[in-house]
Amino acid sequence: MPSASQKITPCLWFDSNCEEAITFYTAIFPNSKINHVQRYPDGVEEGPMAGMGGKVITAIFELDGYSFQALDGGPLFTLNPSISFMLNFDPSVDPNARENLETLWTQLSEGGKVMMPLGEYPFSSLYGWVEDRFGVSWQLILTNPDGEPRPHFIPSLLFVGDVCGKAQEALTFYSEVFPDSRIGTISLWPGGMSPEVEGNVMFGEAALSGEWITAMDSAQDHQFAFNEALSFSVECADQAEVDHYWDLLSAVPESEQCGWLKDKFGVSWQIVPKQLGEFMGGSDPERSARVMTAFMSMKKFDIAALQAAYDG
Repeated sequence: MPSASQKITPCLWFDSNCEEAITFYTAIFPNSKINHVQRYPDGVEEGPMAGMGGKVITAIFELDGYSFQALDGGPLFTLNPSISFMLNFDPSVDPNARENLETLWTQLSEGGKVMMPLGEYPFSSLYGWVEDRFGVSWQLILTNPDGEPRPHFIPSLLFVGDVCGKAQEALTFYSEVFPDSRIGTISLWPGGMSPEVEGNVMFGEAALSGEWITAMDSAQDHQFAFNEALSFSVECADQAEVDHYWDLLSAVPESEQCGWLKDKFGVSWQIVPKQLGEFMGGSDPERSARVMTAFMSMKKFDIAALQAAYDG
């Protein structure tokens, strides 16, 4: 499960190379480790788990102390730059920030796709945006040491297409859904920046239960949109908390399945009781199989029903 202080955990959906990807990430980021890998059972020939034997159903790993989840889900959804990760390199925290940024850029760029070349921009003396060879997007930035400190990892949402112009609404909405949240900096697009729309969000941020996210609008002709390939998992203490997040976030009934939902902006979330790790992580494969069978038929998680399946 995520670290005790991390309420929202990004989840990466891979086709079938999840283990290769997380091994790569934990090798290039400092202070990183794979905490847990659970695989689909062998021998299942029918239903949604058919043919998935041995592939990763859940992986939990940390990059420099920041928790991620990942899974093998097949080719149904593909990672894209609509959600990326801002990596802040702060010279006031790390005297080797520039060198460490450049090293990581080289590692992430190998076999990947450069979205914005590494170089000097009006907002930073060193910045670059890259999609790595596994499809995950990263924005590496040398931050202003005189500014308000920000964490090393920040998920960044790009509002394009039908949801372009809704970044500020989304930040406000998420800040209302998650307790103890606040809006940070909001910078708007000025006029004369066509195709960008004056008054849309050029850069915005919010701390959701203490965890920062960023958001921006872009009216350019992007050939991607939010999808399930990058979702956010929210760990819940009890059924009341599951109900709270589910009821406020879910806006697309046909997307509700196995604790997954899609909000009104198209962003996918997993609303997960903390007990699920205990139910699935025991040494009794029959118990785990019963729990898995139970939750595969659920939309919103029912903790009592999961407990009943666990107890047999």
